Amino acid sequence: MSNGVNGHHNSSEGELFLSEAFKVILEEAVHKATDVKEKVCEWKDPEELRVLMDLELGDHGESHQQLLQRVRDIARYSVKTNHPRFFNQLFAGVDYHSLTGRFLTEALNTSQYTYEVAPVFVLMEDVVLRKLRSLVGWSEGDGIFCPGGSVSNMYAMNVARYWAFPQVKTQGLWTVPRLAVFTSQESHYSMKKSAAFLGIGTENVYHVKVDERYSSLHKAFGAVPFFVNATAGTTVQGAFDPLDRIADISERNGIWMHVDAAWGGSVVFSKKHKHLIAGMERANSCTWNPHKMLMAGLQCSVFLMRDTTNLLMHCHCANATYLFQQDKFYDMSLDTGDKSIQCGRKVDCLKLWLMWKAIGAQGLANRVDIAFASTRYFVEELKKREGFQVVSEPQFVNVCFWFIPPSLRGKENSPDYQEKLAKVAPVIKERMVKKGSMMVGYQPLDGRVNFFRMVILSPQLNHSDLDFFLDEVERLGNDL
Repeated sequence: MSNGVNGHHNSSEGELFLSEAFKVILEEAVHKATDVKEKVCEWKDPEELRVLMDLELGDHGESHQQLLQRVRDIARYSVKTNHPRFFNQLFAGVDYHSLTGRFLTEALNTSQYTYEVAPVFVLMEDVVLRKLRSLVGWSEGDGIFCPGGSVSNMYAMNVARYWAFPQVKTQGLWTVPRLAVFTSQESHYSMKKSAAFLGIGTENVYHVKVDERYSSLHKAFGAVPFFVNATAGTTVQGAFDPLDRIADISERNGIWMHVDAAWGGSVVFSKKHKHLIAGMERANSCTWNPHKMLMAGLQCSVFLMRDTTNLLMHCHCANATYLFQQDKFYDMSLDTGDKSIQCGRKVDCLKLWLMWKAIGAQGLANRVDIAFASTRYFVEELKKREGFQVVSEPQFVNVCFWFIPPSLRGKENSPDYQEKLAKVAPVIKERMVKKGSMMVGYQPLDGRVNFFRMVILSPQLNHSDLDFFLDEVERLGNDL
């Protein structure tokens, strides 16, 4: 039978499909996707996948059984990011409580802008943001959930500019001088994107080392520094900037300091590793993505501020009268939607809240500590093997290394060594993906040729998975 011929389907058929599809999702996208005996991905070239998936849309509906098969196929040909051998991004693994929160969020299908349509979630977001701020070291402040770390960083730059030049909101860029952004050498590319979006210009983003002379230098060139971005956990190497020293410079010059802790912020839970972000409490704002190390699931990113003057609302509000009527029958301060640059805003707090309720701050701390311990094990094992060479000693859970195949060992001084070494990681990556055995990223950086970036964060990882990884790199690369 075809679904929805008249453009609507009866609810009992819809519920039957939902319950059967849900069984398929649990089996294919959760149970099998976390099974180490299954593939991480079933690779198909784009042309083949397009045909296999039959993606084009037609005039008539399909049968219940056809649609269930589509659900199966989508799961089958998607990358299993929950798999123990998926090391490709800064997110991995699955938390079942968070996943439940994500399912419930989808089912309730509301927008986070007003207490009227999202009463539970408006109060919940407030509690979660307050708790996260207190971990940073701010007893008061503000914040909002954003669609990813790049947007959180853009909020920071926009609010910092408004703080320094409030007239920019109403009168535009004509009313402000040429502005300069200072950011660390390996900061995220969203700094440049933000500068482009906000009309500051990518050429006014200066990648600097921590040295006060830069701020006076650029004042001399006629650009006014208004925003200093420090990174806590860089994307590739997992490096942490010296936040206290950067705070000294920012405070002396009266410049807004932001910490992009999208990746590294979660170390705040761990007594043992919290020292990595010492000084973060001195910043004006920070970005933090619980969907990364804490495994809250995509996406879960917060922009947090120390400000208590309602700066975020003043900077972003447009006072839409159809949403934010001033004569409502409840406390209007609960309508937080105008702090956002979005109108409709997805509920991103529930997945984190439910997971936190389930395992507590102690469980989240354990998660961080286990990741560090697994990283130590991996580095020790890697160093015992011939042909593996770390790019730099890891500060965090990113392990960057080269695999040097037997044919290149001892030839470090030959003229084409670097050129040949650069080709190793891409070939090994292609082989592992086509085989489906695991996934890991690689990249060049600062004049260093392609190296692997191993990210170790899922508590579901065993030592055997890490041993398998090293064995598999050797298997796939020994003949190169």
